[in-house]
Amino acid sequence: MFATSNSFKEMSDKKLITAALPYANGPVHIGHLAGVYIPADVYARFQRRLGKDVAFICGSDEHGIPITIRAKKEGVTPQDIVDQYHEVIKKSFSDLGISFDEYSRTTSRRHREVSQDFFKTLYDKNKFTEEVSEQYYDEQAGEFLADRYIVGTCPKCSNDGAYGDQCEKCGATLSPSELLNPKSMLSGNVPVLKETKNWYLPLNEYEDFLNEWIIEGHKDDWKPNVYGQVKSWLTDGLKPRAMTRDLNWGVPVPLPDADGKVLYVWFDAPIGYITFTQEWAEKNGRDWKEFWQNENSDLIHFIGKDNIVFHCIIFPAMMKAHGNYIMPANVPAFEFLNLENEKISTSRNWAVWAHEYVQEFPGQQDVLRYALLSSAPETKDNNFTWKDFQTKNNSELVGIFGNFINRVAVLIHKYYNGFIPEGTLGETEQAEIKKAGSEIKMYLEKFEFRNSLSALMNLARYGNQFLQIEEPWKTIKENPEQAANSLFNAAQIAVALAQFSEPFMPFTSEKLLRMFNCNQLNWQDLKDRELMIETGHQINEAALLFSKIEDETVDFQIHKLEQTKASNKKTNPKANPMKEEIQFEDFTKIDLRTATILTAEKVEKADKLLKFTVDTGVDVRTVVSGVAESFTPEECVGKQVMILLNLAPRKIRGIESQGMLLLATKPDGKLTFVTPENQVENGVEIS
Repeated sequence: MFATSNSFKEMSDKKLITAALPYANGPVHIGHLAGVYIPADVYARFQRRLGKDVAFICGSDEHGIPITIRAKKEGVTPQDIVDQYHEVIKKSFSDLGISFDEYSRTTSRRHREVSQDFFKTLYDKNKFTEEVSEQYYDEQAGEFLADRYIVGTCPKCSNDGAYGDQCEKCGATLSPSELLNPKSMLSGNVPVLKETKNWYLPLNEYEDFLNEWIIEGHKDDWKPNVYGQVKSWLTDGLKPRAMTRDLNWGVPVPLPDADGKVLYVWFDAPIGYITFTQEWAEKNGRDWKEFWQNENSDLIHFIGKDNIVFHCIIFPAMMKAHGNYIMPANVPAFEFLNLENEKISTSRNWAVWAHEYVQEFPGQQDVLRYALLSSAPETKDNNFTWKDFQTKNNSELVGIFGNFINRVAVLIHKYYNGFIPEGTLGETEQAEIKKAGSEIKMYLEKFEFRNSLSALMNLARYGNQFLQIEEPWKTIKENPEQAANSLFNAAQIAVALAQFSEPFMPFTSEKLLRMFNCNQLNWQDLKDRELMIETGHQINEAALLFSKIEDETVDFQIHKLEQTKASNKKTNPKANPMKEEIQFEDFTKIDLRTATILTAEKVEKADKLLKFTVDTGVDVRTVVSGVAESFTPEECVGKQVMILLNLAPRKIRGIESQGMLLLATKPDGKLTFVTPENQVENGVEIS
C-alpha cells in the first residue's frame, strides 16, 4: 500500500539496537528520555514492525564515579546506591513503554567475566602499552583521584566547576592535567602528583582506520553533529588513553600485578552491550554472535552528544583491536534538552523525573512520549516547557487526534450499531494513508523522529478535515449512502492511525486496536493491504484516549520548579523556608534579652520537658521548654541564654511558662542554646 523510498539504503534483517547505559546514581529524567530512550524505543518498535530480527539492549552503568560520589555523600556503599537506582530506573522504563529485550546491570558476575575476558584478549595481543605516569593523589584521603573526583577551571570556557574528564558547561572532553587550579572533591585540598602504573590503549594507532571507516565511509549517512565531532577529534590527533584506573569500585583488572586497579568505566560500560546481548540470547535460545560478529547485522547506538567520542572512537578502537566485532552502522546521537530555558541538572534537582511523572500523570505515558518526541533535540539543543506540554496535549492529542477517533467511533455506533458501514475507499483517502505510511518509514529510517511524528499527526489532521467537509451527521438524513461512505473512509483512516501510532504511542495504539477490534499488523502486511478494516466488521465502544490537562495541573508543576530554584539558592539545603514576611513595626514589639538559667529540673510525666528558673535581669521567672532529649538539667544550670521576654504566658502541664528560650537544631538533630559570644549582664536587650 505504501511506496518504499529508494533514497535510503535498506539495511540488514538483524538489528542490534543499544541505548546508552544510564548511571545508576539517580533516577531518569526527561532529558535522558528525549535524547536517548524514547527515540531508541520508537526505532526498535518500528524495526520489529518491519519484520526485522531485533535485539534492543540496555542496562544500568553501575561502575561510574558518579555512583561513588553519591555513596560518599549519603554515607552508604556504592552497592547500596546501584541496587536502589537500578530498580527505580528499570521500573521507569517499563512504565513508559520502553521495550528493551534485555535490561541488565554491569555489577553482574557475567559482566565482570565478559569485560575481563575482553581486556585479557587485548592484553594477550599486546594491544596495550604499560606506562608509569604521574596521577593526581589526595594525600589527606590517601587515594589516587579518578577524573571525576578532580574539579577545576576549564581551559576552554573558564567554567570553574569542570571535572577532570569533561566540562559539562561547554561539553569539552578533558584530562585532569588540562584543568586549571585542580582540587580534590574528597578533601577540597590541592592534589599532588604521584607515580602509578596503568595500561593504555594507543588510540593514535587507530586514526587511519577511524578516518577510513567514519570520515570516508559515513560522510553521507551519519548525522552532521556526530560526524563533525568525530572529524574534529581526528583532526586534532588522538592520544593514548588509560584503560585502567586506581580505584576500589569497578571491575578488577585481570592481571597479577594490578592490585587496587579496575577497568576504566568507559572500557567496561560499552562491553555491557555485549554482556547483556549474551544474557538475552541465552534466555531466548539465540546465538549472540549473530548480532555482534556477523557482517549482516546492523549495530545502532542511541546516545547523547556527550557520549559521541566514547561510542565513535574509543569503543570502535577497542573492537578493532579485539578483531572479532562489527562496527556500528550508525550512531544517531542527540543534543541536549533544556527545561524551562535552563540546562537540566541532576545535582540541582532541575529536572522532570520519569518516576514522578508516572505517579503524577497516571495513564498519560503517551502524552510525555509525544511531547518529548515532538521537541526531540535531534540536531541542536531544544527546550521543554510545561505550557508547551499542555498545548501539545490539549490542542494536538485531544483536539486533533483524540477528537477525530472519538467522532468516528461514536458515529459508527450511533448510526450503524458499531458495524463498519458499506463504502468505497476514496482515491484521496487512500493516497493520504499511503503517504503517511511511506513518510513515517522514510523518516524513521533516517532517524528523523520529529518529521516522522508530524507525518502521523498530519493524517489525523486530514481525518478531521475530511469529517468536517463530509458532515455525515447531516447527510445521514438526506443521503444515507454518502454518510455511510464517509464513515467507511473515516474508519480506514482511524485504523491506519491505530497501526501507525504504535512505535510512538504504544499505549494509545493498544487502546485504538481494542476499540476497533483489530490486530496489530507488521509494516509489510499494511503495505499490501487494500483496506484497513472491512465492511461489517464490529467495533467496540469509544474509549477516551486523552484528557485535557488543566491550568492548575501545569501550574503545580511550574511551582515545583520554582521551589527547586529557591532551594538551590540556599547556602544550607536543610534550612526550613522563610516564614511569612513581617513589617519593621512587628519586629520592634519583640523583646529579646540575655538571661541566666538558675535552676533546672525535669517535669513529671513529660519526657521532653525541663522546667527552668531564669534570671532575666528584669525579674526571676519560670520557663518550660522541650529540651530534655538534648540536655540534662545539670548541663543547663549556669548557662547564659537568650529569652523572648514579652511572650504571653501559657500553661504547659499545669506550669505557667513565662517566655521562650532561643535554641537552634544541630545537624545531628540535637538542640543547642543560642548564647552571646561573651558573658554580659542579664537583661541586656538584643537588637
